[in-house]
Amino acid sequence: MGTATAGQSSTERTAWHNWAGNVTATPARVVTPASVGELQEAVRRAAEDGLRVKAVGTGHSFTAAAATDGVLVRPQALAGIRSIDRAAGTVTAAAGTVLKDLNQALAREGLSLTNMGDIMEQTVSGATSTGTHGTGRDSASIAAQIRGLELVTADGRLLTCSEKENPEVFAAARLGIGALGVVTAITFAVEPIFFLTAREEPMTFDRVTAEFEEHFAENEHFEFYWFPHTGNCNTKRNNRSQGPAAPPGRVSAWIEDELLSNGLFQAVNSLGRAVPATIPSIARVASRALSARTYTDIPYKVFTSPRRVRFVEMEYALPRERVVEALRELRSTVDRSGLRISFPVEVRTAPADDITLSTASGRETAYIAVHMYKSTPYQAYFTAAERIFTAHGGRPHWGKVHTRDAGYLAEVYPRFGEFTALRDRLDPDRVFGNDYLRRVLGD
Repeated sequence: MGTATAGQSSTERTAWHNWAGNVTATPARVVTPASVGELQEAVRRAAEDGLRVKAVGTGHSFTAAAATDGVLVRPQALAGIRSIDRAAGTVTAAAGTVLKDLNQALAREGLSLTNMGDIMEQTVSGATSTGTHGTGRDSASIAAQIRGLELVTADGRLLTCSEKENPEVFAAARLGIGALGVVTAITFAVEPIFFLTAREEPMTFDRVTAEFEEHFAENEHFEFYWFPHTGNCNTKRNNRSQGPAAPPGRVSAWIEDELLSNGLFQAVNSLGRAVPATIPSIARVASRALSARTYTDIPYKVFTSPRRVRFVEMEYALPRERVVEALRELRSTVDRSGLRISFPVEVRTAPADDITLSTASGRETAYIAVHMYKSTPYQAYFTAAERIFTAHGGRPHWGKVHTRDAGYLAEVYPRFGEFTALRDRLDPDRVFGNDYLRRVLGD
């Protein structure tokens, strides 16, 4: 992206695009601050020049949340663990730290996050600012594990936020969609590293939906994938165990995680894009290719997996008691339509949390995520899915494709006005604004 190096800015107008390739932007300049002070100066200068500012991580959002024609901040030089407080059970990481690096560094220290999403290529600030989550009965999103953060505001000040210091900002900025300022550091709750035993098992759609609440109640982390055009699902149950580590054998891990989930999956999606009529047959074969397996390892090696097949995604958070009904409606819609869907549909859960605009704010939540292979027309499928999700009071993931606006979001988020009032106070001139935020938060 441009030619900027740490501590410098680039005025070369080079197009930026996200991981999926569905969002592009051409900023006036790119800055890569090597210190918080340099970032503060970049924000002040942008405001003086009448330019808007957006920080961008690794581009894993599918929305234009980070797109700007002003100043694009690349925080990659602001990376690494700043401090570990074992007595408090916290770690402070600079905003540009990639989750993979954080997880590996914590493991070397004998520590771990309690829960995490299924990919770890994002920066810690990008992941938390958009609401990245895994699945959990009792443990919530990555943002819900934040105990403190630093934020550069529109006037270039550095705010330190926690439950005790600037608590009203802390309540919102843990998941701020980039609207309140640029996060420079995050303090996470961590715990001594532990083992998880994963049990993956194929199951029919009818059985997993009939037993959903039972599986949810009996497992610390339960999720499943339904393969459209079939009655087949794959379930995954992760629970703490005493160990010892018993990871998948090298051959079986390669078959499941590389061949089936990446290599062969890439090939069949390319075939499906070229010849959509083949997709239902491919889905039936693919959904039967996965076999049951059980393995044990440290958390990040169980929660996360490589995702090299590029796609576009929509995900909605529903009240947990509505998710099975919504999923059954989605299956009926796909079956009745001419849609050809080559990606499985993912279902996960989260407990209620207290973050102002978290998708799980104030309610027990279940998520349904729909995907389409890159460069494949996704609008008809996503429109049909979104119609179902919104009928059930769904809240769209802030970093994934959706068409909702501030009017809708104010209805499904009881604390929406609290967030926008805080934004008016911290950024009255919309230094951190862009078209996406105008749509989802209003002017």
